[in-house]
Amino acid sequence: MQISILNSIKLIVSFLLLLESAVAAEIVKEQWGKAEGKPVWLYTLENKNGMKVKVTNWGAYTVAIETEDKYESFADVILGYDTFAQYYNDCCYNGAVVGRFANRIAEGKFSLNGAQYQLTTNNGGPNKVNHNHGGKIGFNKRLWQSRVVNNTIEMTYHSFDGEQGYPGNLRAKVIYQLSEDNELSLTFNATTDKATPVNLISHAYYNLSGKAGDIESHQLKIDADKITEAGAYLVPTGNFLDIEQTPFDFRHAKTIGTDIRQYHPQLQLAGGRDKEFGGYDHNWVLNANVDNPNAELYDPDSGRLMQVYTTQPGLHVYTGNFMNGSVIGKSGNKMNFRSGVAIETQHFPDSPNHEHFPTTILQPEQVFSEKTVYKFSVK
Repeated sequence: MQISILNSIKLIVSFLLLLESAVAAEIVKEQWGKAEGKPVWLYTLENKNGMKVKVTNWGAYTVAIETEDKYESFADVILGYDTFAQYYNDCCYNGAVVGRFANRIAEGKFSLNGAQYQLTTNNGGPNKVNHNHGGKIGFNKRLWQSRVVNNTIEMTYHSFDGEQGYPGNLRAKVIYQLSEDNELSLTFNATTDKATPVNLISHAYYNLSGKAGDIESHQLKIDADKITEAGAYLVPTGNFLDIEQTPFDFRHAKTIGTDIRQYHPQLQLAGGRDKEFGGYDHNWVLNANVDNPNAELYDPDSGRLMQVYTTQPGLHVYTGNFMNGSVIGKSGNKMNFRSGVAIETQHFPDSPNHEHFPTTILQPEQVFSEKTVYKFSVK
């Protein structure tokens, strides 16, 4: 009898410990503004280590990621703004969820099941000849439904048939979770009633120093042997380029600024303020490696390390080549040249027009499902 009682106590204690370990970040919800006659919510997730993540249901933006440095000081490591009004008028996808299709589609055109589709165009030269990041009014300019589910924040958006030219009623979902191990995970799901292209991503700009300044001294490592070759206005040609002995070789960690001013036709395509050399604005073809991070970003000064794990086949890196100080961000700081680097896990740009790329066509009987984890630590 005593043994039975003791075993029962052990089972209860074990259950409570499991329950405690399963509980991740505390979540606080507050009204931040109003859009479309409905409340805009700001959610704050905080774990036991003091790490905080803030997200809003306007555009499903990640508003802040506050992490510790090697001096035990906390700072926000993504670019963005102080107020909802600034996010409402955001020009640059500063932390937004981008969709229905992130990145570029040539001339906004694709064929599917014998039908031709024309999307809105908003990128590519003075005439804006290409479709980019969901078009003129993408998911970043929409109010998402949101709710707290257990220890996660769940946001959903219903994209109607014909929105920005896309076929099918699409129901998109993003789930945010912060673990006690300083892992921020974003899980994307989507369903549709007609075949349609889907490429959902998070478009945050990182500066792990947590202060104003450029990111050229950040060290970057990418587990990839190739990039998708870019053509005019950075639309893929369909070819793959081997990165060996090119500025795009980040298989071993190096500072972003190491090769960014090499003369290379792909770098020059990226344009920006440094018109002679350009910069990085390209898609890396990730290796299928589930044991190691797909990418790492490290700031030696602060000691902050961000490791990226993803189910997506590609990683787009944009080094803020067009930032010129005209946009005012958090604490009144100007977003100057290369103030942040976008690390975008994604499917390849212009995939609907390249059959040999991993498919982005979602069928009615399928569920789009991709996940990216950002793990923060110091070294």
